[in-house]
Amino acid sequence: MEPGGLRANGKGGDGDDVHERWLRLLNRSTGDPGYRDEWFDEQCGGCRFWVALSGELGLDWGACACAGSSFDGQVRFEHDGCERFAVRADGTFG
Repeated sequence: MEPGGLRANGKGGDGDDVHERWLRLLNRSTGDPGYRDEWFDEQCGGCRFWVALSGELGLDWGACACAGSSFDGQVRFEHDGCERFAVRADGTFG
């Protein structure tokens, strides 16, 4: 793979493989029967500590930058979440 060639564009390929592989690492999956209603408002994409990746993977993925989170420094799915969620001051998502 050439540098900068990774994409998650829904057309099959390396980016889709990464997306599928990383989805297996979710802390909270919205499809799980035990997913709590309040977690819909506490997803990584709305957290002030979530930093979106660049490129197309950044549409769904970002790095956690919360020192108090067990996910600090790890790539997280925008719809994942953890106990250290802190809402963004401007209320944006993603």
